[in-house]
Amino acid sequence: MIRPVRFSYNEQTAVNNAFQQNDTNNDIASMAALEFDAFEKKLMENGVDVTIVEDTPEPHTPDSVFPNNWISFHEDGTIVLYPMFAENRRAERKLHVLQTIEKKFTIQQKIDLTDWEATNQFLEGTGSMVLDRVKKIAYACLSPRTAIQALNCFAEKTGYTIVAFHANDRKGLPIYHTNVMMCVADQYVVICMDSITDTHEKELVEQTIQQTGKQIIPISFNQMEHFAGNMLQVKNNKGEKLLIMSTQAFESLSDEQIQMLEQYNRIIHSNITTIEKNGGGSARCMLAEIFLPFKITV
Repeated sequence: MIRPVRFSYNEQTAVNNAFQQNDTNNDIASMAALEFDAFEKKLMENGVDVTIVEDTPEPHTPDSVFPNNWISFHEDGTIVLYPMFAENRRAERKLHVLQTIEKKFTIQQKIDLTDWEATNQFLEGTGSMVLDRVKKIAYACLSPRTAIQALNCFAEKTGYTIVAFHANDRKGLPIYHTNVMMCVADQYVVICMDSITDTHEKELVEQTIQQTGKQIIPISFNQMEHFAGNMLQVKNNKGEKLLIMSTQAFESLSDEQIQMLEQYNRIIHSNITTIEKNGGGSARCMLAEIFLPFKITV
């Protein structure tokens, strides 16, 4: 997780992120920092091992609180760097972040996809792709932030199978990131199926999920707009599975949906309304899950 220092509404990302709203409150940065700290505290109280990196005031990176878009970490020691749509988000790839990670984890190799930025082909990490890491499937809704060429390059270099489709919000606009409309956990998938308008693409997604043996838990457009698709399942230091989401997302769920989810894992939620409103991302976007091997200390 990246602790924000100058969080703000980002005009460069707002052009295709319909979830963003420009808050007139002048105290956005300090409110976001308070929300971040409360979220971090709740995760740690529930036994989640959190690696925190402090952002730097310069260069100004208003969306640094969403690190999962520019980097991903994999079990074989691989890290992947991704091509970003907004120029000011490319500056989030700060050296001190990787240096902090390397103190705790072993990095064996780096896959750098950032050259795709030169041809305006973008792939924003585990925002653009929702990964089934066990089955090595990458679900991806195509958008200005998620290009098929970059997706295929990712697949070629990592061995993932791509399940690409189109997903629109209720106004018919492309959903900017896949991870706001679906979440893949170990035994279930939370997904806004209504957003996939093409019948064949919807069938492909449904069949792929069913073939992996996971239960489909559908959410509505309204729930997606409250970030109910933006969840992440994690394991704590006792091996207990937890589903992380925002309070806004949790409160949008029905009692039946909550019961279904709690069959599989406990739910942890935190109020991050300022970050959600101005940043257009939620709890999952704030978590870049680390699968790298821990360094052995002697």
